[in-house]
Amino acid sequence: MKLERLMTITMLLLNRKRVQAQELADHLEVSLRTIYRDLDTLSQSGIPIVSYPGNDGGYEIMENFRLDRQMLSLNELHALYTALQGLNTTKAMKQQTIDRLLDKVGALVSRTELEQRTDSDQIAIDLTPWKSGEAARALYESLHSAVQEKKLVDFTYTDSKGAESERCIEPHMLVLKGYTWYLHGYCLNRDDYRLFRLSRIRDLMILSKTFRRRSLTITEVNEQWGNLWHQHSVDLVLHFKGSTVVTAMDHFESVDTEKQADGSMLVRTCYHYTNEDSLIGFLLSFHSNVTIIEPLHIASAVRQRALDVFNLYKN
Repeated sequence: MKLERLMTITMLLLNRKRVQAQELADHLEVSLRTIYRDLDTLSQSGIPIVSYPGNDGGYEIMENFRLDRQMLSLNELHALYTALQGLNTTKAMKQQTIDRLLDKVGALVSRTELEQRTDSDQIAIDLTPWKSGEAARALYESLHSAVQEKKLVDFTYTDSKGAESERCIEPHMLVLKGYTWYLHGYCLNRDDYRLFRLSRIRDLMILSKTFRRRSLTITEVNEQWGNLWHQHSVDLVLHFKGSTVVTAMDHFESVDTEKQADGSMLVRTCYHYTNEDSLIGFLLSFHSNVTIIEPLHIASAVRQRALDVFNLYKN
């Protein structure tokens, strides 16, 4: 316990300009006397701690002191620090865990190096979804606990076609794909691995029964994901106009797009999709600003879906 406390004090002093003894005591939930003893222990071990009196006083570690960072270069340490900051935005790990990791990585860089790098930061990672709430957070935390404790979960799931089913799952891991969280686990109802989108999970129950984790590597999980997304493919030729030109740039690779003289855009691409409903819905999201040139059967399917919507509201 004392060793962990000494390490925490060292990390805090390395990553902050000046820290008061009371702040350390509050952070570690110990007495001031304990903090003073710990600071004395650190000084005796060779860490150059300097004390400053007065209202703005406190404790610092000498400016150019840093812990041995061994095989990692300065750029590699900053890359790791940036990645941890990005992970922090996902809420995938507890705030305290991320803070400790950031402190430890930061302690491997001198304060001068850290300030110089901060002045010229080139990458910022923010994986926070545009829309999130307490209910989504609570669901994530419940599933995370079930994964850690290897407990079975029951829930009602709605698939992409709107069909509901009751599932009993061995939860193996939580997967962040883009801005969307998924649960990967072994479905006892289907006797196979499945991916479940968290936003479609309802009536979650964590059971007391535990399970033995099945052997499946992250590579195999990624292969399953790829197979799921690439169930179907079609060669599309699309013509975009108006404001959807910019939206098309977000969805398609630049090598598949061709800007036209009038400002419109022609897209030729091999598009992968899970089912025809998802493909039609995607194309309809561009409203009347996209023309499906090829293939004709997809154009006909989109036309029929638009007519169905029209007939629904024509009266």
